[in-house]
Amino acid sequence: MKSVLVVDAPQLLRDFLTEKLSSENVAIEPADGQRDALPKFLSLLPDLVIIYIENSVSDMMDFLSKKQADPNGKKTPIIIAGPLIDQDEVSDLVQYGVIKYFTRPIKFDLFFESIGRVLHSDFSIDTTPCVMDIHLNHDIIFIELAVGLNREKITLLKYKLTEIIENNNLSLPKIILMMSSLSLSYVDGLNLELLLSNITEDRRILRRNIKILTLDPFVSDFISGHPTFDGIQVVSKLSEVLNSLVGARSGGTVEELISDNLLSASDSGDSGLMATRFFSDTGKVNENEELTTGQVKIAVVDNDLSVAKYLKQVSEAIGDVTVFTSCRQFVSTVQQNQFNLAIMGMYMAELTGLDILKALVEKKIDLPVIIYSNVVQKEVIMQALKLGASSYLIKPQPLEVITQKALEIINAKRQF
Repeated sequence: MKSVLVVDAPQLLRDFLTEKLSSENVAIEPADGQRDALPKFLSLLPDLVIIYIENSVSDMMDFLSKKQADPNGKKTPIIIAGPLIDQDEVSDLVQYGVIKYFTRPIKFDLFFESIGRVLHSDFSIDTTPCVMDIHLNHDIIFIELAVGLNREKITLLKYKLTEIIENNNLSLPKIILMMSSLSLSYVDGLNLELLLSNITEDRRILRRNIKILTLDPFVSDFISGHPTFDGIQVVSKLSEVLNSLVGARSGGTVEELISDNLLSASDSGDSGLMATRFFSDTGKVNENEELTTGQVKIAVVDNDLSVAKYLKQVSEAIGDVTVFTSCRQFVSTVQQNQFNLAIMGMYMAELTGLDILKALVEKKIDLPVIIYSNVVQKEVIMQALKLGASSYLIKPQPLEVITQKALEIINAKRQF
């Protein structure tokens, strides 16, 4: 069983990671603080370390330095979630084995995708399109679901509700679940049950304080026939619940209630630890989303598609990857792309690896290169190294070996 050391994660985040990773047969070992993290790391030697940083990266520098100084532990990759920091600071973390840095709030589709790459596991991620927005007005938590029901977001909702309740000291929170645009059927029954179970799991949320806004008769029939959710009210108009939940003055109109109490959200679903909007919702990365450590750019050059696909997995665990199946295209564009590393074969259709190395020398391009080939002749290997290849790996090699070699070369390059 693969293992992950989780350092300094708040309880909510730790619980969420434990639920998700345990379902993927990955063992979780929590650690609190650097003094606890180092001995646990050295005894466990996990496959991955996930670190949550509350304030400053400097708070974890002692652990990072000692971990990297250990001959067995330095190969273990690290993923960090923390505050927004400068790109230069992110780049400096590469030398400690940090392969990804995520700013808060974390977009978990990207987060788990990166974990899966490191552990070489295909995590089961629900990709059902789903829009989920959460905001708080006074003591009312509005949850809006549209497009569909996504089990990843439904699972996240349980922890997000607890976070909002605790951060705002809500003793008796009220919930309005708005699903007016959703049309469900019996095939959605399990997801609907999971949704309602996760909402009601927090004991501070009473069923009588949960209102569901929907026009779908399936939801009404489902709740009326499910004794576990007895007390939850299903309505077709927001005005049917606003007076009782908001507690407006006598004579107030629905329009006044909406204007006075609802239009100014006091808390957003995308604040705090976890984002309710995933990268897959927009396909865009901005400064508050995932940062690739040091913006590492790697070129994979091989016209053998199976080899290129294999090497692409290595590259994606470290940074952004561009695959070239045409050697000439790589040579003609390499200067403008400013790659941090290239991984390539030796004998390819248009040019050999030696030809490419010569071209890099002629163009005066200082680019680290790993040759990955089944050519074992000593004279070929020596010639490649003389032409500037940083390393020569004989096929086949495990992904871990290629990844570690790539990280060593990138880190060494950045120290000069």
